[in-house]
Amino acid sequence: MVVDDLGLPVSVAGPVRRVVSIVPSLTEAVAATAPGLLVGATDWCTHPADLDVRRVRGTKNPDVDAIVALAPDLVVANQEENRLPDLDALRAAGVPVHVTDVQTLDGAFASLTRMLAACGLTRPSWLDEAEAAWRALPEPAVRRRAVVPIWRRPWMAVGRDTFTGAVLARLGVDNVLADADERYPRIDPADLPPHDLVVLPDEPYLFTPDDGPEAFTAPSALVSGRLLTWYGPSLTEAARTLPAALAPPRAFSAP
Repeated sequence: MVVDDLGLPVSVAGPVRRVVSIVPSLTEAVAATAPGLLVGATDWCTHPADLDVRRVRGTKNPDVDAIVALAPDLVVANQEENRLPDLDALRAAGVPVHVTDVQTLDGAFASLTRMLAACGLTRPSWLDEAEAAWRALPEPAVRRRAVVPIWRRPWMAVGRDTFTGAVLARLGVDNVLADADERYPRIDPADLPPHDLVVLPDEPYLFTPDDGPEAFTAPSALVSGRLLTWYGPSLTEAARTLPAALAPPRAFSAP
């Protein structure tokens, strides 16, 4: 018997040999640790690129019957990305479900350790490397204020209590919508709190140089959504590349 991030008991009978992941970050984490353990994943689970398992639709509309038919020893899910009715349907079918809840960097490292332990796995070296990479980052010398859109038509942005906001804060970028009533509020680009940066990830909406920056007056930084929002093996690369991607432009000095 193990306990997930929500404090719920997860009863796993015997060794875990078959896992279905309905969260891209968790799929990558399990695959990087024990490649042969996964038997199912969502259509949005793009990493690793050579993942060859049964696809079970998306995070918000998983094919519960297909998951049950795979006879998993454990399904790994996330409190934010997955819907409670789907998780309850899996539990009602007798499938153990381990739910993660990740809102901070430290929380991500602890949550991944628990999730992998629920799969019967010891803490992997990639997780130690990721945690070390973030701890090695110096404290930001300058702090910036940013808005972080995640969708348009309608415009939506990162709000309160998000992993994305915690990652940016560690890099010296404060989310100006961190006190919003919702985690992902609708916004009007013309009516935002003062900010000096717009962070535009390439997922879930694919912002590009020609689609997104033109709606804002502040400078934009186009970044990888996987590095900004995923928690898993990508955390090491995120610590190494996001600081430069979000750094203020250097002032030009004439010779």
